[in-house]
Amino acid sequence: MKNKASICERNCRNVLLYTCICFAAIMIFLLLNIEPYQVNAFNQTNQTPNLNEIETKKIRVDDIEMAYKMVGKGSPILLINGYSAPLDFWDPTLVERLASNHTVITFDNRGVGNTTVGNKKFSIPQFAQDTSKLLDALKIKKADIIGWSMGGMIAQELALSNPEKVGKLIIYASTCGGNQSVPPSPEVLKVFSNQSGSTMERLQKFLPLLFPDQWRHDNPNFLDHLPKSSEQTPINTLNKQTEAITNWTGTCNRLGNITQPTMVLVGTDDVLTTPANSILITEKIPAAWLIQIKGGGHAMMMQYPEKFSNIVDTFLTS
Repeated sequence: MKNKASICERNCRNVLLYTCICFAAIMIFLLLNIEPYQVNAFNQTNQTPNLNEIETKKIRVDDIEMAYKMVGKGSPILLINGYSAPLDFWDPTLVERLASNHTVITFDNRGVGNTTVGNKKFSIPQFAQDTSKLLDALKIKKADIIGWSMGGMIAQELALSNPEKVGKLIIYASTCGGNQSVPPSPEVLKVFSNQSGSTMERLQKFLPLLFPDQWRHDNPNFLDHLPKSSEQTPINTLNKQTEAITNWTGTCNRLGNITQPTMVLVGTDDVLTTPANSILITEKIPAAWLIQIKGGGHAMMMQYPEKFSNIVDTFLTS
């Protein structure tokens, strides 16, 4: 039984590794090949600037210089990004909606974009510690938290290690890790393993892992309307983040200790972090409720920005 458990855990970690590599390739493609989203450069009602137009600031957080942006006024909301993603890779509609009544903070994780690497080992708990100390540096005692993908893992660890700093918690398209998490399907794994064709051909094959086929068919120009960042994530950081995720033992057995009001969000067509993972998280957190968006993929906030923003804003203001 012990050998079987070890094999299962190793297989789960291999799946996470493939997922990280694929997600990084997609993110690099999106960040380098699409134009900035200009439609909502300013909110028509309150003139809230687009995140791309906000100055990036830096602040000392323990052993790193952390890059961050703040927009809006009101109670603070901290957005924790996913694997390899820089601080401004959030849908403009969501940021504008939240910034109308809140102070929205986004930041680059350790080694990403304009945040330095530092000298501490990359790990999900370390990223959570970085996030906690960022709040301290900004003199924010408590914030609502939204974590996307790997950011959802960090958010879970933050809520467990520093519960006094977390108001409401949103875990979006994530997993609780370890050997209880549900891996992608064999069909998705085939996409990972098939490295044939040119770089562009491979990237085109990977796009369905973020955006479902039917939705891409109905929205052929979707790449023109996604946020773009000028920041780059070094390969060394990607390797270290991959190691951090694959070595993460997870929170599945500790989620019962999260007492904050929690919303778990997932798309029904998310093939990277399948809905089963979100269902598992919801079952284990006492104060959690689950929202599944029909037809949503891993990047569903960019597929359905108005619907996604309405759900998030309603939860945070209720």
